[in-house]
Amino acid sequence: MSSHAAAAEPLTPRRDFLKLVTLATAGIGAAALAWPFIDSMNPAADVIAAGAPMDIDLSKIASGQQVIVRWRGSPILVVNRTPQALKTLQTPSLIRRLSDPDSTVHQQPPYAENWHRSIKPEFAVLVGICTHLGCLPGYMPQPDPTSPAPDWPGGYFCPCHGSKYDLAGRVYSGVPAPYNLPVPPYHFPNPTTVRIGANPPREETFELSSVVQM
Repeated sequence: MSSHAAAAEPLTPRRDFLKLVTLATAGIGAAALAWPFIDSMNPAADVIAAGAPMDIDLSKIASGQQVIVRWRGSPILVVNRTPQALKTLQTPSLIRRLSDPDSTVHQQPPYAENWHRSIKPEFAVLVGICTHLGCLPGYMPQPDPTSPAPDWPGGYFCPCHGSKYDLAGRVYSGVPAPYNLPVPPYHFPNPTTVRIGANPPREETFELSSVVQM
């Protein structure tokens, strides 16, 4: 972990608040909607404190929606990316604007070192902490000419100092944040469940503490 971790400590109450916060969108071109947190997705406090793996029911996350859960004190973003969003992630015009489009910096497990930084292209699983000073980037999935970021194709925007990420958590060039958003260990025990905090069976062991920077 880097020295920036100390700077992020005052933000812990804000991270804990995310336990009950979700943002949802009906997809590209639709308005953002509030999406209530599902009680069954929220494990017991002792399970969270122990850092045990937690399961999320993907059937409750519509295309274009994001949910935020807390694992080991960090906000974990789970996004059901639309087909259009996945297409955008592969466009040369976007890739040219990214600092580390090929995920060469160790900010993710080996099984997420690909253009979509995930196991399944449609589902992103990211740690929602900006790699600059530990702020909380906002989910802005829609192309928007009124966005504070010029030519916004959709992704994450950190209002603290203007850092930008795409919907794979890849950081833009020329912003304060130096690295892509981390990807935690996770896998899919069945087609409708993502298990955060456990690597896929028979995969190389990966710990979130091993990333270059949170």
